[in-house]
Amino acid sequence: MKYVDEFRDKERIKLLADNIRATLDPDREYRFMEVCGTHTMAIARFGLKHILPENIKLLSGPGCPVCVTPTSYIDKAASYAEMADTIIATFGDMMKVPGSRTSLEKVRSERGNVKSVYSTIDALKLASENPDKRIIFLGVGFETTAPTIAAAIKEAKTRGVSNFFVLCGHKIMPPALEALLKDKDVMLDGFILPAHVSAIIGSRPYGFISKEYNMACAITGFEPLDIMQGIYMLIKQLTDKDPKIDIQYNRVVKPSGNKLAQAILKEVFETVDSEWRGLGTIPGSGLAIRKKFSSIDAEKNFKIPPIKSTGKDKGCICGEVLKGIKTPGDCRLFGKACTPERPVGPCMVSSEGSCSAEYLYK
Repeated sequence: MKYVDEFRDKERIKLLADNIRATLDPDREYRFMEVCGTHTMAIARFGLKHILPENIKLLSGPGCPVCVTPTSYIDKAASYAEMADTIIATFGDMMKVPGSRTSLEKVRSERGNVKSVYSTIDALKLASENPDKRIIFLGVGFETTAPTIAAAIKEAKTRGVSNFFVLCGHKIMPPALEALLKDKDVMLDGFILPAHVSAIIGSRPYGFISKEYNMACAITGFEPLDIMQGIYMLIKQLTDKDPKIDIQYNRVVKPSGNKLAQAILKEVFETVDSEWRGLGTIPGSGLAIRKKFSSIDAEKNFKIPPIKSTGKDKGCICGEVLKGIKTPGDCRLFGKACTPERPVGPCMVSSEGSCSAEYLYK
């Protein structure tokens, strides 16, 4: 644990907290949003909100892939699952997310044709082991996971695996951040930028945030010392009136990112407009499978009846939570009608959701 313990050293964390107090303006409020589900869980798990001064507010943004996936996608996946000779392969977090009329977990209990997998390799293996079935993998996630799905799509085409398909719901982060900055209801002073995403795309795609919107930004790691250092960087930028993209997580994130991952994303996917839960449709914020690989695109190969998605669960404020306008505690369902065992909205379903984090570590 040597290389983890040094990032959890209580004395160093306390010293950083003291430095933050000495640097900030005690008469103003600071509102920082993390846009990564792993950051959300780490902040809750290590109790960082209780270590920081009270005038620093940490808000959870649209950094949980499952949480921002709209109801329409869940409804579409459920409809595909109801087709004959079809198996839906998905990451486990998607199972309990409620759609307009059902969830994948309920479909699995009724039909048994929804499988939880740990990787796209597992989904490809499932296709090889079930040649008489159509395997549809649910491609959900940001730039972090999209390269692995792109690699699987290439592999399936190269090997001629004709019964493997992907329902593409991937999203990219920078356009969503700009949508938040343009939203007059969202009041922020800085972003704790997503480290996993940044390891792929680098820091340069965020440049517009500081240049055009004068917003402080820091890309941080996931340990408590990482996050505290990132918050100190944000306070320092605001104090110096010098907004920029600081890289605290420089042991992993580079300005240019991962060129190999970027190349495979560009080869397999193209950018499209995409619907985000809570944020609506954001131009150029999604990924679609290119025509070259259309034989693997589930939407290009299977037709289902038109679906009228309700779009919002009664009483659930997940959309407002994802924008940082409200917190989980503001929801009248939180911890009562909505729990991890009986989730009403996706922010309670996902292991990276803000409601789940609040419930587990409150």
